[in-house]
Amino acid sequence: MTTTSTTSPRRAPQPSGARRGERQGPEAPTAHGGLDTLVLGRRIRHLRTQRGLTLEDLGSAIGRAPSQVSMLENGHREPKLSLLAQIADALDVPLAELLRTEPPSRRAALEVELERAQRGPLFGQLGLPTVKVGKSLPSDALEALVALQHQVERLLTEHAATPEEARRANAELRARMRERDNYFPELEDHASTLLAAIGHTGGPLSQRATADIAAHLGFTLHHVPDLPHSTRTVTDLAHGRIYLPQGERGGSDSRSPLLQALASHVLGHAEPRDYRDFLRQRVEANYLAAALMLPRDSAVAFLTAAKEERRLSVEDLRDAFAVPYETAAHRFTNLATRHLDLPVHFMKVHEGGTLHKAYENDGVAFPSDPLGAIEGQPVCRHWTARVVFTLEDRFSPYYQYTDTSSGTYWCTSRVQPSSQGAFSVSVGVPFAHVRWFRGRETPERSRSRCPDPSCCRQPPTELAQRWEGASWPSARPHASLLAALPVGVFPGVDTTEVYEFLDRHAPA
Repeated sequence: MTTTSTTSPRRAPQPSGARRGERQGPEAPTAHGGLDTLVLGRRIRHLRTQRGLTLEDLGSAIGRAPSQVSMLENGHREPKLSLLAQIADALDVPLAELLRTEPPSRRAALEVELERAQRGPLFGQLGLPTVKVGKSLPSDALEALVALQHQVERLLTEHAATPEEARRANAELRARMRERDNYFPELEDHASTLLAAIGHTGGPLSQRATADIAAHLGFTLHHVPDLPHSTRTVTDLAHGRIYLPQGERGGSDSRSPLLQALASHVLGHAEPRDYRDFLRQRVEANYLAAALMLPRDSAVAFLTAAKEERRLSVEDLRDAFAVPYETAAHRFTNLATRHLDLPVHFMKVHEGGTLHKAYENDGVAFPSDPLGAIEGQPVCRHWTARVVFTLEDRFSPYYQYTDTSSGTYWCTSRVQPSSQGAFSVSVGVPFAHVRWFRGRETPERSRSRCPDPSCCRQPPTELAQRWEGASWPSARPHASLLAALPVGVFPGVDTTEVYEFLDRHAPA
């Protein structure tokens, strides 16, 4: 969120004899060609003092008052190129020496940074007095002030990574995915290029082929027993190594974390700038990994044939490409609209009834908060994604029609275990498109009146009369409800643990 300060920076007084075309004011950050006037001024001062010249000496040489030279050196004036040429002649240096973009010394760099900070919006918002940045300011004090500025900016960034900010970022990302039908042709092309490079001609991607992709990209694989607990993989970019856990954590497909790590490398991901950037990178890496495990051409051919025979099934897609059910469900949403002309929705719901993640472009109305975020929202008890938890056989596919406020939808759902509890994974379509799917003949049908509270969020009258005021449940809230998101470049990752791990395993 951007805020605007009501405190304007004070404008430097107009010196007598100022020339036309020379802009005054400390807010002017650059000179002609985008040069930083602060850096330019420090370079002039550095060269002047190196040559033993005073302000008066330089001013006399270029026909300006000493006060005007001081304004130039403090970055308060944007000089013309002709004046810069005069200064370069007076200092006996090429003009290019003045125009170099780096500060001339460590102290000069600190002075520039502090000056820039004091002219920025943060100091204005805090109402702090400015510090005169001159030679009388001790270097240790200058170091401390700049370090303090960094810490204030860091704390503000961490403060912004609240659950509210995360929900807003998730809502924005979901809207962008809907606009593109959750289909990213540039990532599909990346996948096709990598598969062609290893000679993969179609069908499931084997463990060997996955390792071949890593080798093609210049990485060796190392399975270790001490992978940091906050990571799925660790990539040593300096030595071309990818570290993986020995054995599979939580029964997941071991290809997926490796391919996600390779995807981040292929896509040139840098350290995330903020939580939005982190989410975008995660979505891109997951998408490219899935596009490698279920290649577009093979998957589309498989699904097209299934649609022609009216037997579309996420389970069949899973079995044909030997991937987890959730991966197959995600991949189906990538391809369904662009290649099969089917609008679709996807849901992953915790056994506690809350929505973990979802996607739709078929008009289904997910529960959401005022920010438009859906994560953590309670799902109607009558929806397929909740009903499946009530079944005796929770791990076979379950099909159901549900009448909702936004129309009638058919959905297939199944339960999968995880270290965080059981989740249902569901894929559905509007009633008009169900004729293409296995399970369309199901007699199961339900009705949802949500968000009307009388649908399922209020207890029946008889139960309420019997127990209201006579019970006290002890809630088990998720820790994320009580604190801000984990902070750091990669949320939730213990950076110290990762660096210590790399030190242990790096080749001598």
